[in-house]
Amino acid sequence: MTVTKAHIVENLFAKNIFTKTESAQIIETLFEIVKDSLEQGDDVLLSGFGKFSVKEKNQRRGRNPQTGDPILLAPRKVVTFKCSGVLRERINRGK
Repeated sequence: MTVTKAHIVENLFAKNIFTKTESAQIIETLFEIVKDSLEQGDDVLLSGFGKFSVKEKNQRRGRNPQTGDPILLAPRKVVTFKCSGVLRERINRGK
């Protein structure tokens, strides 16, 4: 199952701390802060969860998968995520 923004809002609302409207506003604000920070090139570190970073990818050669023709892929920025040791341990605890 994929957890959506709506699922997060519902879970926050289910804790009986905020109304559903407040929960949605909190989640939207949180995601806007994260997006704005990444857009400015800042890292976002959430203790106990992980770190989001923006990395530069250089121009590189690629191949069109339909025709097999070589193409040049433009330089771009990508968002990477590195999970914290706490999260990694929790994920692997069940194994």
